[in-house]
Amino acid sequence: MNVFILANIWSWAIPLAIALIFILWAGAVYNALVKLRNFYENAWAQIDVQLERRYDLIPDLVETVKGIMKHESETLEAVIQARNSAVAAKAQNSSNIGDPDSMGALIAAEAGLQGALGNLFALSESYPDLKANQNMLQLQEEMTSTENKIAFARQAFNDSVTSYNNKRETFPSNIIAGAFGFKDKSLYEVSEEKREKVAVKF
Repeated sequence: MNVFILANIWSWAIPLAIALIFILWAGAVYNALVKLRNFYENAWAQIDVQLERRYDLIPDLVETVKGIMKHESETLEAVIQARNSAVAAKAQNSSNIGDPDSMGALIAAEAGLQGALGNLFALSESYPDLKANQNMLQLQEEMTSTENKIAFARQAFNDSVTSYNNKRETFPSNIIAGAFGFKDKSLYEVSEEKREKVAVKF
């Protein structure tokens, strides 16, 4: 009788223990993925703040330059248009952080903005009054500081996304990631063109 009871207990205890171990493992993997997702979302928030700061500085920069560079309206309009495109792309990416399509649009918009700013700064070299303008010097300092903060924040974001993607793609956690809809996220990469034009210098 005792042997029969023990065999009966073992017949349902072993599958129950296996199921419990699987549930605990799946919960641990799920929690790790959520934690990594929260890390990259927080890292994006740091980029978001710095991009917003730069976007806020651009109208002041254009206003300061406009009075001195009266015949460069096409260049100034290109900067404003590129800024507006970057603002829209950032908003799109912020609603779905790291989505490959929206990240690609942001990277392209940011490259366009850097190109427009690069053209503006190159033209400003031929206006000596700008080099002595105190407001322009202050804006230059703020833009340079903001660019540095964006670079640091971008590195932190890319590190967080890489950790998340590694966890999401490796076996066996990829099973849980697929089951619960943890999607691949893109890095915030910088084009070679943007790297060359990142300096804010008069």
